[in-house]
Amino acid sequence: MATKSLASCIFCKIIKGEIPSFKLIETENVLSFLDIGPLSKGHALIIPKYHAEKLHELPDEYFADVLPTAKKIALALGTQNYNILQNNGRIAHQEVDHVHFHIIPKPEASDTEGLVVGWPAQKPSMDELKKLQEELVSKL
Repeated sequence: MATKSLASCIFCKIIKGEIPSFKLIETENVLSFLDIGPLSKGHALIIPKYHAEKLHELPDEYFADVLPTAKKIALALGTQNYNILQNNGRIAHQEVDHVHFHIIPKPEASDTEGLVVGWPAQKPSMDELKKLQEELVSKL
């Protein structure tokens, strides 16, 4: 399996053990640990053991353990409500330039704990959606 690391990346340093973490699960492909700046109790991160800044740059084999790891963490947290979040790029709120996934418990229906999301839904016409679908399918 291909490996890639970046010496200046904080997550690559955590993977190598150069920076301590509160490790939860580790597999051949991913490492998960508690977030040190949590949005709620139990907020955890899952990071692939391959340095890629954005999701589309990560080799497919590194995705295999992500959702099973997220499921195990969600079950261990015992929460019924949670978000799984993955951001790509600064304007999409990515703070660390290494692909990572957040598991964020949402313990109550308020804006005081857990992820708070705005959802600026658009209203495209059916013709616009059909045109976009055709364009995307031609590239897939």
